[in-house]
Formats: sequence, structure tokens, C-alpha cells
Amino acid sequence: MRAAILFLSLCLSISTCANHAAEKCADEWTPITASQAFPTGTGVNIHFTDAQPGEIKMIADAGFRWVRMDFKWEVIETKRGVYDFSPYERLLAGLDEYHLRAYFILDYGNPLFIADRSVRTEEARQAFARWAVASAKHFANRGIVWELFNEPDIDIFWPPKPNVDEYIALASTVGRAWRAQVPNEILIGPATAAIDVPFLESTFKAGLLQHWSAVSIHPYRKTDPETVATDYCGVRKLIQTYKGAASNSIPIVSGEWGYSSVSRWMNEAQQADMLTREFLTNAANGIPISIWYDWRDDGLDANEPEHHFGIVRHDLRQSNDQPFEAKPAYFAARTVNGFLNGSAYQRRLGSSETENFVLVFSNAGRERIAAWTTSGRARQVSISLQPGNYTITKSSGEKIRDVSVGQNGLSLELSSSPIFVWPMR
Repeated sequence: MRAAILFLSLCLSISTCANHAAEKCADEWTPITASQAFPTGTGVNIHFTDAQPGEIKMIADAGFRWVRMDFKWEVIETKRGVYDFSPYERLLAGLDEYHLRAYFILDYGNPLFIADRSVRTEEARQAFARWAVASAKHFANRGIVWELFNEPDIDIFWPPKPNVDEYIALASTVGRAWRAQVPNEILIGPATAAIDVPFLESTFKAGLLQHWSAVSIHPYRKTDPETVATDYCGVRKLIQTYKGAASNSIPIVSGEWGYSSVSRWMNEAQQADMLTREFLTNAANGIPISIWYDWRDDGLDANEPEHHFGIVRHDLRQSNDQPFEAKPAYFAARTVNGFLNGSAYQRRLGSSETENFVLVFSNAGRERIAAWTTSGRARQVSISLQPGNYTITKSSGEKIRDVSVGQNGLSLELSSSPIFVWPMR
């Protein structure tokens, strides 16, 4: 799907990456009023249409609601005008069994029409649009999110060199056909690598927002997940510039983002923390769908970061209940997804302490807290909370202690590993 490490090695040195030194935005960490019609939840990237026994159940058991997968043109149309959807029918049947939804990427070229992954000619654009619309019709009313291409702003996926005008021509052709023939199906784009502001602005200026139900980006970074808040605010303002009063109906989707557990600055425990903080940061900044890259490790080389973005290990085990060994990030996902399920973000406490993150969510009228610090050392904080009895847990789900909160509030010790404060039943 992508060469994440290659991208990350370039990210901080190229102008298309997010400007993490940008000025703070007043809308950061404030509840965002988003379109009620757009779906929500977290998910994982996969690289298969035929799951191993027990694999989809394992994804569902971690609390994920979405599975993101390449929906490849060349796999489906091997003879001009003839579409074979059977591999994806099998995948959807497995997802349906566990009430998971598909997030499909309409991607890449087809040797029947063009020699490489990019879609640069008018003939290829028209054929791609016919295939995309036929796909949406075939799977109509299945609740699928369709994403138009994957990272067209980097040469790995749009060879030999990214060209925003070529992408705009493709997206416009698809968008017009989509709106005319399958207007009730969800189409989003452009799935940029990082937060490529020049590329995004060009697509917005060309009018592509009229075709998309959301703007998808891949906010990879070597920095902490919390730094994305400023970037989201900037993209939201850019959408408003070109969409005007209707901008609130165009949410931002975090379509692909993860951290390798063997990067020089990362280990498996830290990867679990990054997943938790990423999902919480997105939830607190109005991002309706957050997709973690990746589900499984792609290989076994301990020195190859690209092999270790998964939250489960690479090798298949002889177990239908747990076909892959869970990494710490799997248990973190289960905890944070349980925390976010049914919860609405309310506010950030003590935001003047910029390195502390104490986020208040509400679930069925009862407050719950997620808290951590990026300071690099433990921090003690006192917070106000609805009086009552609470359980404090680690992000792994392990219980720390039960507490009774009165008028004096609650004292917490924060670290880089988030903790959760849950109301007791």
C-alpha cells in the first residue's frame, strides 16, 4: 500500500509536509461540530481479501469499526469492460459477519489502459471512472467509504512524478460520473501523503470539494501525535476558504497513520502509547474516522521499520481464536476503542500547561477522562470531576486503582503512557 519509511525519511525535509512549527490555532482541542450524516469510528489497514480463520473476529474484538483496503482496478478489470468483484465480495462477507465496514481505496492504473500506476491519459481516466461507478453500483447501500486514490502526491504511487493537474483531471472525471450515477455513495479524497498543503489547496481550488464527502489525509510524522492539532486546524480553514458556509459538512478523515515499533525512537510499548494518543487526539479534534497503519507486521526483519507497523505479529499461529500474536498496541487499541465507543469529547482541562493532556469525554451523561503528558517526566495534576466512584486503568486495560471523587476533585500522576478514568457502574 505504501512505503511508509521512505516517506518518513523525506517528510521533515520537503515543503509538502505539514509545518509542525505553525502558529497555534484557537480551535485546537475544542469540540468540532461535524456533519451528523458522516460515519465515525476507528479502523486498521489490511492487505488481503481472504482473511485467516478468526482474523476478522480478532479485528472486531479490538473494537475497530473499519477496515481499509486497496480496491485495485487491475485486479477487478482484467478484460475491458468486464468486472470481477468476487475477491471483495468474500472480504465483505467476512466483515459483515462482525459488523465491520469497508473503507476501499479506488487505486492505481490498469495495464489494459495505461502502463503504470498513475492515471494520466483521457482514455484511462474515462475507463477508471466507468470502473469506479460500476464498483459503487455493485456494492451500493453497503455503507462503504470510497477513497479516490492513495497518496497521488508522491512518485511511488503516481509515477514517474506527481502532477496535481493530472490528479485533478482524474478526480473531476470520477466526481462528475459519481454525482450523476451514484450520488448517495460516499466518495472522499485525495489521501495525500502527510498534510500536503499545496496539493490540497490545488484540489480545493479546482472545485473537487463539491464531489467529496470528506477530505482524507495521512498525517504521518516523526513527532508526537498531538502536533497534528495545528495541522488539522489549518486544513479546516483551507476547506472553509473554498467551501464557505458549507465547510462544516466536509470533515477531515485520518485515512492512514501509524508508527513502527522498531524505529530508532520507538519500541513496542511506545508504539502502543502512540496508537492511544493518536486516536484520542483525533477524537478531540473532530476527526470522525481514524485508520491505523497497519494491522499485521509485514515481515520479520528486526532492522526494517517498514515490517513493524502492525499491531499483531507477522506469523500465523495455529489458533482460530487468536491467529496472530497481539503486540501491546493491540491491547491499547482495545482499551481506547472501548473508551471512545459512545463517548463525546467535551473539553481539555488545564490547556495552559501545554505538555499536559487531560481530555474530558461524556458517555451517557457521565464524565470519563483520558490523560497523559508529553513532558518526558512525570507530572502531578489535580482535576475537577463529577463526584462519584471511578476506576483508573492503564492503556493496556490493566487496573491501577479505584477512587472515590468528592468536591476536592482527583489527583493524577501523568506520564507519556495515557491513563483512563472510568465511572464505575
